[in-house]
Amino acid sequence: MPLLLVVLFIVVPIAELAILIQIGQLIGIWWTIALLVADAVLGSLLARSQGRATWRRFNEALRSGRPPAREVMDGALVLFGGALLLTPGFLSDILGLVLLLPPSRAVVRAVLVRRFAGRMAASMAAPRPAGASPRGAPSDVEGTAVDAAPEGLDAEHRRTP
Repeated sequence: MPLLLVVLFIVVPIAELAILIQIGQLIGIWWTIALLVADAVLGSLLARSQGRATWRRFNEALRSGRPPAREVMDGALVLFGGALLLTPGFLSDILGLVLLLPPSRAVVRAVLVRRFAGRMAASMAAPRPAGASPRGAPSDVEGTAVDAAPEGLDAEHRRTP
């Protein structure tokens, strides 16, 4: 996990800057900026259209009575893809485009499901002691209750059963 954080917060931004500098030297700084702005605008339009399509499929799944698991996963991937396309940089734009285009998003979704389905099934099937919640904490809570007077009545005007 620490290695992943180092890659995300140090290596990726340095690679993004290196690519921006190379492209800026190749086509010029103004064309590079224009390309990044056009990329963000087109990406936001694509994210909006894919988000609407995913929302429509989500509602259809609910109407038909089936769990919308695939649609929820697609919605999360579209959200991440849109955010990556709005982030300046060409590496993030490529990954954002992969998450927004339906064929490549299906491949990413299948990989994620394969990767994490075993963990989910194992955590859901793990035996728990009686009275324990899924996180291992007891599900019974002890405490006291205080009878509150209905609004507008003080304690002496309450009815007792």
